[in-house]
Amino acid sequence: MSESKISTDKAPKPVGLYPHARRVGNLLFLSGVGPRVAGSDATDSGVPGLVLDKNGNFVEFDFEAQCRSVFQNVKAILEASGSKWENLVDVTVFLVNMKRDFHTYNRLYAEYFKDAQPCRTTVEINSLPTPSPSSSSASPRWSSANELQSAGSIAIKELCNDPHRHWTS
Repeated sequence: MSESKISTDKAPKPVGLYPHARRVGNLLFLSGVGPRVAGSDATDSGVPGLVLDKNGNFVEFDFEAQCRSVFQNVKAILEASGSKWENLVDVTVFLVNMKRDFHTYNRLYAEYFKDAQPCRTTVEINSLPTPSPSSSSASPRWSSANELQSAGSIAIKELCNDPHRHWTS
C-alpha cells in the first residue's frame, strides 16, 4: 500500500510534528487546521476576524470570518494533496461554545457543503491549541485558545478520485 505525507505553504504551518495530510492507499486524511493565515505558525496571531490587545488577550472576534478561513485552508490542503472539496466523505467539527456558535456554523456549513454533503459529527470541547475561534479537520480541524473563541475541527476523510479503484476487505 502506497503512503505519502503532504505539506503546503498555502495553509498555516502545523502546530506540532505532523503533516497537513497523509495519503495511504486510496484514502486521504487531513490533520486539524484552524483559521490562521497561510504560512503562520502556532506563535502567530494572524487570524481573520481576531483582535488581540498588546498582551495577547482576546478583544473581539468574527466567528464567521474564521469559519470561512478554515474552509479555505481545508480546500488549500485538499488541492495540494491532489484532491477536491467534492471528494469529502466525513467531517468532524469541534466547537468551543456550541450554544453560541452552532447556528452560525451550521448556516456556513450548509453554504459550503450544499453539493458535497459529507457525513458530519459536531462536538463541543473545552479549548483548542491556538488562539483562534475556529478550526477544521478532514480529518480538518479548528482551533481556539479560550472559551470566548470558537473553533471546530473538521475531520475530513476523503476517498481518492480514482474511477478504476477496486476495494477489497
